[in-house]
Amino acid sequence: MEHLISAVSPGSIAQEMGIEPGDVLLEVNGQSPEDVFDYRYLMNEEEVLVLIRKPDGEEWELEIEKEYEEDLGIEFENGLMDEYRSCRNKCIFCFIDQLPKGMRETLYFKDDDSRLSFLQGNYLTLTNMSDGDIDRIIRYRLSPINISFQTTNPELRCRMLHNRFAGKVFAQVQRLKEAGIVMNGQIVLCRGVNDGEELERSIRDLTAYLPELQSVSVVPVGLTRYRDGLYPLEPFTKEDACRVLDLIHEWQERLMERWGTHFIHAGDEWYLLAERPLPEADSYDGYLQLENGVGMVRLLKEEVEAELAAHEGDGRAVRRTIATGQLAAPFLEEHARAVRRKYPNVEVQVIPLRNEFFGERITVAGLMTGRDLIRQLSGRDLGDRLLITTHMLRSGEPVFLDDVTVEQVQTALQIKVSIVESSGTDLVNGMIEKEVEI
Repeated sequence: MEHLISAVSPGSIAQEMGIEPGDVLLEVNGQSPEDVFDYRYLMNEEEVLVLIRKPDGEEWELEIEKEYEEDLGIEFENGLMDEYRSCRNKCIFCFIDQLPKGMRETLYFKDDDSRLSFLQGNYLTLTNMSDGDIDRIIRYRLSPINISFQTTNPELRCRMLHNRFAGKVFAQVQRLKEAGIVMNGQIVLCRGVNDGEELERSIRDLTAYLPELQSVSVVPVGLTRYRDGLYPLEPFTKEDACRVLDLIHEWQERLMERWGTHFIHAGDEWYLLAERPLPEADSYDGYLQLENGVGMVRLLKEEVEAELAAHEGDGRAVRRTIATGQLAAPFLEEHARAVRRKYPNVEVQVIPLRNEFFGERITVAGLMTGRDLIRQLSGRDLGDRLLITTHMLRSGEPVFLDDVTVEQVQTALQIKVSIVESSGTDLVNGMIEKEVEI
C-alpha cells in the first residue's frame, strides 16, 4: 500500500533525511504498512529501512538509526493510513441521529474504529471488530482501548444498539483482559432503559474485568430537539440523578476497600442535576475520564486556584465576557469572583447561552454554535474581549459546529474573540488580559 506524506515536523529525523510533504511511504523494513497500527509497530525498532517515492517517481531507500519507539516526525494525508470504519449499529441514544439536516457531511459519519480509540480516545462498541482485530491489538500491545458498554445484559445491549450481535462482545473483552490490555469503559445511561437495577448489574459485571479495565464512566444521554421518529427517550430528573449518584457512591466505597480504586465514575452533569457538591479531587483516580466530562469541573477549579496562588494581583482594569453553556456557567462565575479578589478592577461577566440550535436540553459548551453566540450576544455590552472555550470549535480549526467561523463572530459582534484552552492557567490568563496562544 502507498501512503502520502502530508507534513514533516521541523528538526525531525524525516526532515534530516530529506523526506518532504508530497513524498509517498512505500515500505518499512521490507513491509508495506496496512494502516497506522502496522506503521507504529514497524517503527518501534532502533534500525529501520524506509522506502520513499519522490513526486518525480524516484525511489529512495533510507537506512535510519534512532531511539526505540522514536517516530520519524511525519504525518500522513490519512491519519489512519486506511479507510475509516463506520458504525453498523443503530443505537437508541446515538447523538449523530439527532443532528438536523444540512450540516457538513463529516458530522454525520459514525465511527467505530479501534484505531481511533487508540489514537484519539474514541469509544468503541466492539461490534465492528473481528477476532483478527483483537489479535492485532494484543500483538501490538495497543492500549488503552476505550469501550462503550452501555449494559452487560446481552439481550438489552442488542436492543439498545439495534444489533443482534451486540451481546456477544464480552468474550472479546475477556481476551483483552487476559492479554493485559488496559481498558476504559463508558455507560451512556438512558432513563427507564439501562438505569436502576440494570445499572447495578452492569457495574457488578464490569468489576470482573478489574484491574485491566481501570475505569468506567456513567454519563446521561444527550437529547436534542431533533428526535422525530427515534426511540422515545426522556430526560433525567433531579430525583433520578440522586439515585444514580447514590448507587455509584455505594459501589465506589466497596471497590476502594477491595481494589484501592473508585473504578466507577459519574459524569459532572449528574452532580449539577442533583444539586450536589462535586467530589474531591482524589475521587477521580487521576482523572482517567476527563474527555467524558468526568472531573472536568473539579480539575478546572484546582488549576484556577493553583494559578491564582502564584499571582500577586494589581490594579489593572480589564472588562471581559465569557460565553459558555448553561452547565459550566455557575462554576465560571465562581472563578471570575476569585480572579477579582486578586485583581479588583478586572470585571468578567459570564453569559450562559441557551442552545437554540440543538435544543435547551443540551447545556454543554462544546455543542454551542456560532449562530447561537451571535443571536444571543448581539447588542450586549461585552467589554473589550469575548472569551470562548476551544471545545466549541472543530479540532484544529476556528470553526463552530454550524460552520460559522470565529472571524464571522468577531465581525458580527464587533469584538475581539479569544479562544481559551481547557486549563485553569489559560482561563485565568484570558480573564486578566494576557493573550492566550492557540
